[in-house]
Amino acid sequence: MYLDTHCHLDAAEFDADRDAVVARARAAGVTGMVLPAVTPAAFGRVRDCAHRYDAAYTLGIHPLYVADRSAEGDLAALDRAVADALADPRFVGVGEIGLDFLSGSPPPALQEAVYRRQLELARRHALPVILHVRRSADRLLYHLRRVGGVAGIAHAFNGSEVQAQGFLDLGFKLGFGGAVTYDGSLRIRGFARRLPSDALVLETDAPDIPPQWLRGAGGAVLRNEPAELARIAEVIAGLRGIPAEALAAATRANARAALPRLAAVRGFAARD
Repeated sequence: MYLDTHCHLDAAEFDADRDAVVARARAAGVTGMVLPAVTPAAFGRVRDCAHRYDAAYTLGIHPLYVADRSAEGDLAALDRAVADALADPRFVGVGEIGLDFLSGSPPPALQEAVYRRQLELARRHALPVILHVRRSADRLLYHLRRVGGVAGIAHAFNGSEVQAQGFLDLGFKLGFGGAVTYDGSLRIRGFARRLPSDALVLETDAPDIPPQWLRGAGGAVLRNEPAELARIAEVIAGLRGIPAEALAAATRANARAALPRLAAVRGFAARD
């Protein structure tokens, strides 16, 4: 059975058929999903979605949703929401947070200030984090080392060998999803093949990062959904030369190690 450690089930793309999406995921063997919030406006929706579908959730401010005019208010809202959520067993961490240095993203200095505050919040409550990593691994690691005492999952990792080791040395797991199915993703596929078995977790990032088979002719891209995780896992297992069942077992254990509160959530516990 598979655990999807990063799925935006609350996204508007699923509004028309969310029940069917979850049913397909369960039929495919995806027994648990972690739903990261990306903005304070989504906190309630993500929490409600997690409770309705026996999922887990995290709360955070995504770097692409950082704005100077609202940063302080958003951080205060996150602080309150995390304090309130600590009694909820389905709440498992702070995320999706991080840095995104793609052209056109919010100012890097503002992103780093908000990221640093969220790391400090996670450390204060002894919570793991789910990190967004895009052209930013070195600065993410810099702040992690300065704050200290925070680990979790580096979502959709696509950095260098040195950066990967940096996250692993700090106790992070690295998330692998649809990008590993692209023939041209040589570095990601190499990581999926070579990393120690205790380093990987599975994810879809649905409805985003669709696997190769959802990319049609003429550039058309179909919606990704958590049911695709089983086939993504088969690709990774093939790269590693192991049975899919062995990969599923290892990545389930890794997810629980990265997000310890998962052990209390149905679908994630070791006995499930």
